[in-house]
Amino acid sequence: MAGGGKRAKAIVNQLLAWQPSLVALSEFRATPPSISIADALSEYGLHHQLTTAEAENRARNALLLASRFPVEQAKIRNAPQPPHRWLLAKVHALQPFHIGVMHIPNTHTGLKYPYHEAVLSLVRDWKHSKALLIGDTNSGMPDIDEESPAFTKKEAAFMQGMEKAKWHDTFRHLHGKQPAYTWYSPNGKNGFRLDQAFVNSELMADVQLFRYVWGDAEGFKQLSDHAAVLLDIGVQ
Repeated sequence: MAGGGKRAKAIVNQLLAWQPSLVALSEFRATPPSISIADALSEYGLHHQLTTAEAENRARNALLLASRFPVEQAKIRNAPQPPHRWLLAKVHALQPFHIGVMHIPNTHTGLKYPYHEAVLSLVRDWKHSKALLIGDTNSGMPDIDEESPAFTKKEAAFMQGMEKAKWHDTFRHLHGKQPAYTWYSPNGKNGFRLDQAFVNSELMADVQLFRYVWGDAEGFKQLSDHAAVLLDIGVQ
């Protein structure tokens, strides 16, 4: 949420309590609080890092991937735009896999649905075996992923297109129609499931656990306006 701000240290404490091997952060910025988070993750052992944040635009929301394993940024043609909201990398674990970190823009930007189409094109043509795409998609299925109407047929087409390409919405794959919300409107107090991990069929057999978790605020009203996505995958 906005680069971390005064919550940066508490965010680090929560992340490390989960003992992660990989961390993917949205709204990461080239600002001192965000940089302090990246540095702390590096000290913990997640020193292989990639980011789309740039010093020339420090306050812009971007992405961070921090890994215990070596990571190599992967380039594709016709990648989702804007580039600071998309990060694809190969993770060189003993069983290598790819991870794509996403922060899909809101509808009012005019970039949301072209981003959807770019992601769908990627998954339909994917030829690199095990992979997942994860992040804040600002999307979900009408009715099941919302407490009040917000998602349209376009969001439904994106979610259904991912499943048709055999990139499974991991939460729904494991938990069916169980209600879950990862962001709440500050005005309407109504919930939406905006954050997903789409795991392709080759990697799904390795998924051991998926859950949404709200962080321990440690004296703050909230560490983030979104729930964290915790995903356990049995690759070393």
